[in-house]
Amino acid sequence: MKNNQIRNLTFLMFILTLMVGVRYDLKAQNTERGLKDAFEGKFLIGTALNGGQINGRDEASLEVLKTHFNSIVAENVMKSGPMQPREGEFNFTDSDKFVELGKAHNLYIVGHTLIWHSQAPRWFFTDDEGKDVSKEVLTKRMETHIKTIVGRYKGQVKAWDVVNEAILDDGSWRDSKFYQILGEDFMKLAFQFAHEADPDAELNYNDYSMAMPGKRSGVVKMVQNLQKQGVKIDGIGMQGHIGLEHPEIEEFEKSILAYSNLGVNVMITELDMSVLPSPRRNVGADVATSFEYQQSINPYEKGLPADVQKQFDDRYVEFFKLFLKHQDKISRVTLWGIADQHSWKNNWPVRGRTDYPLLFDRGFQPKAVVADLIKLAKK
Repeated sequence: MKNNQIRNLTFLMFILTLMVGVRYDLKAQNTERGLKDAFEGKFLIGTALNGGQINGRDEASLEVLKTHFNSIVAENVMKSGPMQPREGEFNFTDSDKFVELGKAHNLYIVGHTLIWHSQAPRWFFTDDEGKDVSKEVLTKRMETHIKTIVGRYKGQVKAWDVVNEAILDDGSWRDSKFYQILGEDFMKLAFQFAHEADPDAELNYNDYSMAMPGKRSGVVKMVQNLQKQGVKIDGIGMQGHIGLEHPEIEEFEKSILAYSNLGVNVMITELDMSVLPSPRRNVGADVATSFEYQQSINPYEKGLPADVQKQFDDRYVEFFKLFLKHQDKISRVTLWGIADQHSWKNNWPVRGRTDYPLLFDRGFQPKAVVADLIKLAKK
């Protein structure tokens, strides 16, 4: 009996020591120079927050946030579906907590996103009979939605992704319901309504595959058209959903230059790097894309081999070298999540895989590349 008690007590002490050690590691990060400090004066370092983090259920994430990031964006809670699931019924519970968290830690707060085809509620586009609404009705619904949300957070949310993913990879307009009913004017209207609700907010367009020549051309043309009409657009967000081999850094740089030449800020948004093989070349980041699970495309369930980890580290460094080279054009670099387990890439475009796309591991510890990036910023 005594032996069992001793074994149990020893095991309990081991667990307590382990827990204290983890908490010490997380707390210790607050005393070290973080990413945000290293890149101070160059560009903001941001991250996306999920519902659990916003609601305070993930203390470990918040410790990393306080040490390494000075900007936040809402991953999902400010999209139109969660914000207004039924016409006229706004749900501000999580978005209010998100904004309060940002204010409490003096973070640059980014709202994401006001107009996006993918998570817009179905009622937005249909009448009581299920038919498409008129131009006038959709315009009014857009105005109410945008002005209600932007107006509520006027002066608190500093920047908005006003429209998300409206241009296809070939440069043509996405045939969304917004486009079908309003044509290209939906873009102009969205930016106008946001500006009217908060004239001082930074208003941005955000999209993926922004290094592709076709997309680049289409986005440049779209922005130029807005500018000719006198519409306020302050920046372009280049989603950084990258892999070990794509996109080519040279093409990414061409896009930074092309967008900057429009006289707007450039932001690297939604940055993550998948190490997993893609089921198809040039998948992009369309959330509607899905492929069946195959073991052959989930090769790293137990961790990354050293050679793959080195590729990951080297490529992150190469991209940050590019960002630093053009720091006069780039205002913000935002990671799409804090630690690997939070990343959407574990389930896209194939559900159930294990990916390692972020700068902090599943134990909330900085990967080796974090020190490399901090060293790079000091040069």
